[in-house]
Amino acid sequence: MGRVTERRRTIRIRDGAATARPDTLVAEEPLEIRLNGRPLAITMRTPGDDFALAAGFLVSEGVVGSASELRSIVYCAGARDDGTNTYNVVDVRLAPGVPVPDITLERNVYTTSSCGLCGKASLDAVRTSTRFPVADAPPVRIGPGLLSGLPDRLRAAQRVFDRTGGLHAAALFSEKGELLDVREDVGRHNAVDKLIGRAVREDLLPLSRVILLVSGRASFELAQKAVMAGIPVLAAVSAPSSLAVDLAAESGLTLVGFLRGPDMNVYAGEERIALRSEV
Repeated sequence: MGRVTERRRTIRIRDGAATARPDTLVAEEPLEIRLNGRPLAITMRTPGDDFALAAGFLVSEGVVGSASELRSIVYCAGARDDGTNTYNVVDVRLAPGVPVPDITLERNVYTTSSCGLCGKASLDAVRTSTRFPVADAPPVRIGPGLLSGLPDRLRAAQRVFDRTGGLHAAALFSEKGELLDVREDVGRHNAVDKLIGRAVREDLLPLSRVILLVSGRASFELAQKAVMAGIPVLAAVSAPSSLAVDLAAESGLTLVGFLRGPDMNVYAGEERIALRSEV
């Protein structure tokens, strides 16, 4: 199976002096996700938690929403011509009776670590209907003080980042600020899928009383993944995109950006934030 990190020779220049030394890099390898034996998607990811990544991807695509809908997830044997296993191809088998989506060229997408889901035929194809409407979730109230401390806690939990400096991270926190789970990946969308995939395999969806924190920006796809999993609050240390804000406003998602210390911007769903100005 692929490793999370790899060593490569590099020339290090400091104050004009050059020395050769090994450097630790984050591993990046393709993962092909098959559904009932048919190719569905390829993503560039950091090896590890591949079954969770595949399950989370299927939640984001609206294919599954509970553990009972997943019959099995396995690595495909003989992925190479010589019969050896690359551990870069997984096959997800749906439980009997679960509808299999039409796998067409529109759905057979290629995802990268930088852009996430690409090649969608239209914006409407991405706006998949969720089984867990965020607007109908139990009421959650989060104080700005609680939110302000989450990025440092996420950073402290990034074990591989300390060795490579090249990973995104995503974490789930309870409404009281308890760290529930954290995943790292070269792709921020993969890190979120790994979180959601672990949750669906443990039959924890909807995640209606948690906060999703991401280490980078909040793109449309991350907002969509939060909505598909029933997550009511998405916070990012960087900026959101305009489409992420639009989706948050339409779906009832609370979207926080530029979360840095006590400062933050609330772009949608401010009713879940306990603002000081309230009486």
